[in-house]
Amino acid sequence: MNRMKWKAQMPLHLMLIPGLIAILIFQYYPMAGIVIAFQKYIPTQGLFHSKWIGLDNFRYVMELPDFYRVLWNTIYIALMKIIVGLIVPIVIAILLNEIRKNAVKRIVQTLVYLPHFLSWVILSGILLDVLSPKEGIVNAGLRALGMQSIFFLGDNHWFPFTLVLTNEWKEFGFSTIVYLAAILGINPALYEAATMDGANRWKQTLHITLPGMTPIIVLLATLSIGNVLNAGFEQVFNLYSPIVYESGDIIDTFVYRIGMIDAQYGVATAVGLFKSLVSLILIALSYTMAYRFANYRIF
Repeated sequence: MNRMKWKAQMPLHLMLIPGLIAILIFQYYPMAGIVIAFQKYIPTQGLFHSKWIGLDNFRYVMELPDFYRVLWNTIYIALMKIIVGLIVPIVIAILLNEIRKNAVKRIVQTLVYLPHFLSWVILSGILLDVLSPKEGIVNAGLRALGMQSIFFLGDNHWFPFTLVLTNEWKEFGFSTIVYLAAILGINPALYEAATMDGANRWKQTLHITLPGMTPIIVLLATLSIGNVLNAGFEQVFNLYSPIVYESGDIIDTFVYRIGMIDAQYGVATAVGLFKSLVSLILIALSYTMAYRFANYRIF
């Protein structure tokens, strides 16, 4: 019986081979480059002939005056993105759920979801014009209200908040759909019973909608812990400049400059490996918490 079952499933197993080969080539084979973190790597000498220096690259990184500032910027920006990324979609999903005309609801869902499909290369060009201190429409509105223009992309005070708000504008539509799906899974009989008991829409939202969304909220909140060191390389790289390095430089952009511009490949790899190890620990912790608090498991 087992032999017949194996023969029946053999075509399915064979279909996995191309995918496994692709994973081995593009995911695992490049991991051999991790050894660069322990070498004084010189491209002309390659991995096998570059000088081994042990943990010197890590010590060098820890002694850099900018490293801890970059680490703080990464955690600070990422945490703000996580918090705002939880609150805004929940609020928007609840508001969309209150719209009774399905045509209007579908139009709004499409409009808020559309920016998710645009790359930061495109959006950065739009934001550079919109947030321009002289000609941008946002600052034009501020001046019309009697306020001074704000250099959103060139002021160290405003730049982190600009990153958070623009990232949320781009991505909140995707999370909103997830929360809307959670709302649709709530038993309609609960709302009917609440209406019979005299509960208004606010009380129904507070006592039925939010508790019904709690499992998915807890799940996404715990899984987001693994992204604490991912503040968004593509966004920051396309929007920042040297004048906002103090508040906007994150680990990924720091690694890019050290490795690709300064050609310190060993140091850049050491920083990247440090980030990967911390992220691995956080991801393991987040999945453990997701299983404990939301009964979510991947296996």
